[in-house]
Amino acid sequence: MKMLFALFLVFVASCFAKEPMLLKVYKGDENLSTWMMSEKLDGVRGIWNGNTLKSRTNLAISTPKSWLSCFPNFSLDGEIYSRSLDFERITSIVNSSQDKGWSELEYHVFDLPNEDGSLIQRLEILRNYLDKNPCPQIKIIEQLPAISHENVVKFLDKVTLNGGEGVVVRDPNASYQSGRSDKILKLKKFLDDECEIIKINAGRGKFQGFMGSLTCRNLKDAATFKIGSGFSDKMRKNPPAIGTIITYKYQNLTKNGLPRFPVFLRIREGH
Repeated sequence: MKMLFALFLVFVASCFAKEPMLLKVYKGDENLSTWMMSEKLDGVRGIWNGNTLKSRTNLAISTPKSWLSCFPNFSLDGEIYSRSLDFERITSIVNSSQDKGWSELEYHVFDLPNEDGSLIQRLEILRNYLDKNPCPQIKIIEQLPAISHENVVKFLDKVTLNGGEGVVVRDPNASYQSGRSDKILKLKKFLDDECEIIKINAGRGKFQGFMGSLTCRNLKDAATFKIGSGFSDKMRKNPPAIGTIITYKYQNLTKNGLPRFPVFLRIREGH
């Protein structure tokens, strides 16, 4: 009976787990005079609840105890990241049950979900904690005044020139909000979206015997299209399974509403 009750509590907790904050797309007509901006890191989302590090989809991330030993007892939201590693290598380390590789990773924090006050005040709580409890793997993502659209675009150019993914702009006076919010926006040189793999297409020519492309169904509007580029040789030999959710980038939409020049980016966390 005790075991059943414990399982019930776990089920309830998972049902009511707070959804993480998600970004909407920057349109260019927002008033940014009082907003802040920061680099958008191309890592793995990690939500620290004071006890466990979890993914965007609320799955526990297998993390070495030594890596978490100096983490605080309050919640953090951030990105598991390394500037010296590419996204594929980062996800490989995070998804592995082995401790090897974690020493190369850092946890870059952009918010404290359960704290009051402005963004700067919330981050100051973590800053004060780190002053008293040094934790080399925890970094606070630098927040800069956005000032204007032109200033944000210049910052985006600088970030992408250095190999970065994009920029995040946000209202520092807004509280942490679960789900997508118009108070925190992403800006990139390209657009991206998510789709579900519904078919794996055989390759031709140099890709004979391997995957040539994937047929995808957009999660947003159910439009179907093919993605044929952005894959490593390893992935072409062992493509993701049908039903997997992937992220892709594209330039814009065609007159038929399909993504123009879609390119595979990554498999979504949890798949």
